[in-house]
Amino acid sequence: MISTIGAIAAGGAIGATLRYGVNVASAHLWGTDFPWATLTVNVLGSFVMGLLIAVFAHLWQPPQEVKLFLVTGFLGSFTTFSAFSLDVSVLWERGALLAAGGYVLASVVLSVAALFAALLIVRSLVS
Repeated sequence: MISTIGAIAAGGAIGATLRYGVNVASAHLWGTDFPWATLTVNVLGSFVMGLLIAVFAHLWQPPQEVKLFLVTGFLGSFTTFSAFSLDVSVLWERGALLAAGGYVLASVVLSVAALFAALLIVRSLVS
């Protein structure tokens, strides 16, 4: 039990720290008028999720603690759709309705596409 919780906590600490780095870098590179950081981590996180799930299914069956470290801990803290929801509401309340709609569409379409792309990459390498 402790090793399971420890694995999730360790992954979460790393994911949260990396997410903070993306937030800082995005603000520096692109400013804060649009939620670039959240879009970036959601798309990147979905891609990594696709890679991991495909690898776990086809190439490597790691111990449960490793899966929990990577998926629940790391990716769970790195990608946050709760932040996505807040970003949408902030844009909406600012009256930036077109930006809010574009952000929702881009987040969903690009994240799902990234996951499918990762699945295809791993499957093409395995077959």
